[in-house]
Amino acid sequence: MTHHIEELKKFAINKLNLNFLGISIFLLFLFIAIAAGIISPYNPWDRFQPYSSPNQSHILGTNDMGNDILSELLYGTRVSLIVGFGASIIATALGIVIGLASGYYRGLTDEILMAITDISLMIPRIPLIIILAALLRPSFWVIMLLIGFLWWPTTARVIRSSTLQIRDASFILSAKSLGFKDKHIILSDILPNILYVIIPKFMLTIASAMFSEASISFLGLGDPTMKSWGMMLNFAFLKGGLINEMWWWYLPPGLCIVAVVFSLMLIGFSLEEKENIVMGLE
Repeated sequence: MTHHIEELKKFAINKLNLNFLGISIFLLFLFIAIAAGIISPYNPWDRFQPYSSPNQSHILGTNDMGNDILSELLYGTRVSLIVGFGASIIATALGIVIGLASGYYRGLTDEILMAITDISLMIPRIPLIIILAALLRPSFWVIMLLIGFLWWPTTARVIRSSTLQIRDASFILSAKSLGFKDKHIILSDILPNILYVIIPKFMLTIASAMFSEASISFLGLGDPTMKSWGMMLNFAFLKGGLINEMWWWYLPPGLCIVAVVFSLMLIGFSLEEKENIVMGLE
């Protein structure tokens, strides 16, 4: 028994270390997004000599329009994170409402909501969002809304499952017997007890939304008036950055996307394991 507890403690420490690493990386990019206007050497729209290689004046060189790539990269952090957070908030909110209603009320409500969820899960999201983005006018807000309204089903499924597990718990039955309304029980008793599920899903949805935005923008369906990492990759591809091996143009935004998504996945997976670790130690 003692050996089992020690193994669980070691496992918990490793998970905490990964969580700390993920949080550190994410906070770094969050700081860059907030302070982009201060730490950026130039306005990302200012024009200099086009296609300049990295030098003292432009650490990452310039693009085809003469814009400083480092400044674009720093400002792009802000846009990419806003899209990720905004889309995740929409998707998580929808998932919470549908998952709670489905898991708590069950019966016909559960069948209808889960049928809608299952149909939504079967729809290939990336191709659909590409089609919709192509039909609609490319916009920062359109992309964020499309991702948010298409990424809720998995969250709803997970929240429904967690709600089903505790809806018949003794404290829920006691609240019902005391005459509390369903709204009070759902918001005061059930929701706080499934936050350990909601928060990891929220973080992982941010990562998925940021990757999706980068993919859509890379295909040329993003907002050309906004500086994002995906649009940087798109212009690098269209304007000869990849063909001419201008690594300073396409490599930094690609690495930034990987780093942020990796950090969010570390945080999300670590938080998902936290509840299991605590239960094991108990």
